[in-house]
Amino acid sequence: MTDNEDRVAGLLLAAGGGRRLGGRPKALLEHRGRLLVEHAADALRAAGCIRVHVVLGARADAVRRSASLGECVLVDNPAWERGMGTSLRAGLASLAGTGARAALVSLVDQPGIGPEALARVRAACRDESSLVSAAYAGARGHPVLLGAAHWDGIAATATGDRGARAYLKEHEEAVALVECGDVARPYDIDTEADLAHLE
Repeated sequence: MTDNEDRVAGLLLAAGGGRRLGGRPKALLEHRGRLLVEHAADALRAAGCIRVHVVLGARADAVRRSASLGECVLVDNPAWERGMGTSLRAGLASLAGTGARAALVSLVDQPGIGPEALARVRAACRDESSLVSAAYAGARGHPVLLGAAHWDGIAATATGDRGARAYLKEHEEAVALVECGDVARPYDIDTEADLAHLE
């Protein structure tokens, strides 16, 4: 493991309120007998992230009470209702000063993306200037790895539910794509119909 890899922090965005799920926060949905937030945090750790920050929003107190998140750093996003961009900004801000050279960002509502895909994207980190994205049949998806040199720029453009999308599009030529379609399924748990993916 290189020093760069060792300093890639996991950043789990888990603040969403599940508006299209009748107001059920995604972090508290169950999958295989455990909460989605636990699955997602464990996947980041299994992928080699020693430091994992989890951004909470909707029913944050219930998540803190119910979820077993071990050594994860829990970050509150009081502005979570304004969209995922606020969670990404809160998460990146929480990593400032930790020595992390990059953030491996995953979403709590994508249980089909496990440690294999996360580790593949993490391994593509070269330094603080790295931008890496998982790809599925060549199309960019999650997880993404954001080098620390880009955090200020990403925070400035992360609005609404876009997260880092605008920044990555603007810097498309710098984004390394890592194919993950053979080890992950990038579906989201957004609607009642999507709950069929949960076991």
